[in-house]
Parts: sequence; C-alpha cells; structure tokens
Amino acid sequence: MSDTVLLEVCIDSIESALAAERGGAHRVELCSNLMDGGVTPSAGLISNIRRKLSIDVHVMIRPRGGDFCYSAEEFETMEQDVLTAKQLGAKGIVFGILTSDGEVDVPRTRHLVQIARPLNTTFHRAFDMSPDLGKSLADVIAAGADRVLTSGGEQRVEDGILAIAKLVQAAGERVAVMVGSGITESNVRRIIRETGAREIHASLRTRIPSPMRYRNDRISMGPAKGREYDRMIVLEHTVRRLLESANNGVAG
Repeated sequence: MSDTVLLEVCIDSIESALAAERGGAHRVELCSNLMDGGVTPSAGLISNIRRKLSIDVHVMIRPRGGDFCYSAEEFETMEQDVLTAKQLGAKGIVFGILTSDGEVDVPRTRHLVQIARPLNTTFHRAFDMSPDLGKSLADVIAAGADRVLTSGGEQRVEDGILAIAKLVQAAGERVAVMVGSGITESNVRRIIRETGAREIHASLRTRIPSPMRYRNDRISMGPAKGREYDRMIVLEHTVRRLLESANNGVAG
C-alpha cells in the first residue's frame, strides 16, 4: 500500500482550479453547479482549465441534477459529453448510472468506460445511493471503471468508515476506492487510518462575498435567496493543510 495520499479537489472555476494546484492537489474534478451536486461543465471551461493546469483534470459527466437513472436521450448526451471531454484533453471522466432499482447500470457504465478510453474513469457517489454496496462494487469492477468514489453509503464519510474499510479490503488491486463527503483537516487522519484508503476527494469551498456594489435584494435567481451575492471558492492554504494532515496520518 502506498505511503502517500492522493488528493482530488472538486472545483467549478478557474480560480479554484489554480488554487488547488498551488496547494498541492494531485488532480481536480471539474464540475458546474456544485449547489446541485455537480453537472457537466461547459466545453469552454474544460478547455480553459485544461490549458492552465499541469495537474490532471477529470470532468463530471452528468446531464442534470436529481437521480441517476437516465433516459435514452440523456444517455446520448452523456456519450457526447464524454467524447467532448476527451477531445478537449481531459485526463479522466466522472459519472454514475443506476437502474430504477438503484443498482449499478453495468451495460451503460461499461459503454461509457469503453468510449472514454484511454481516459481514466471514476464511478461517483451514485454508488452510495445503491441498496447493496458490496454488489455495487462488484458491478463497478465488472464494468471496467478505474475508481469508485464513496462515503460508505452515508451522508458524511465519518459515518461510513466501517463500510469503506470493507470496500477497500474487497476491492484489493482491482479498483481504487476514493473516499469523500465531509473530509476536513481535523478528520482526515482518522479516515485514512481506519479505512485504509489512499485517495481522498474534497471540495474545501470557502464562502467569499461578491464584488457587486449594487444589489437588488427583491429578486433571487434560485431557491436560496441572496446566493447571487456569494461565491464559493477553493483557497490554496486549505488544500495544503488538508494534504499535510493526510500525509501525517499515513506516516503516523
């Protein structure tokens, strides 16, 4: 087992991407609309970030928010988005597809993995929405994905530590198990120590005020009033501190 920890930072802007790289992140997961769990970013954003970063960029392939059971038309969109990300120089894609029964959709997952090659592939936390994590792990492996992102079927990774440890043991060398959802500087050592995972996924977003001087408080563009005048970004020092804590946890 490796004695270092690989850190993936979830980002939705060039500013956050550059901060993640400066802080020592090994790769970024590029999304848009993180307020809804992340959806596929624009071609322009993928291209711009890919040009500016030297670390790997993995692109979210998710046509909408909500559940992970997609129509034929939505799946066609995902196919095209995979090919676009590939063409624009992404190093990996991130996606998750479930059946209406909540199980991993193996045929569709395998298809996206195949058309993405040689890009790296991650099955995201749709995995945690499935009824049997052990079976879902076997399905992800059968579909050929390189990695699964999980919180152990819980809202926060701290509550899924026992489940994750079992997944790491069951996965062996067949697929990487990356842990995420609520990882912080204060809990990352315990998570690494007790799960045996060596890849972590974190958003590390910090709220900063908008530079807008004029504000129309009568109008909200979404369900969260005032969200138009907040920005959530990744800060370099938070990335660096998390990574230092993580590696100290391995060393300890």
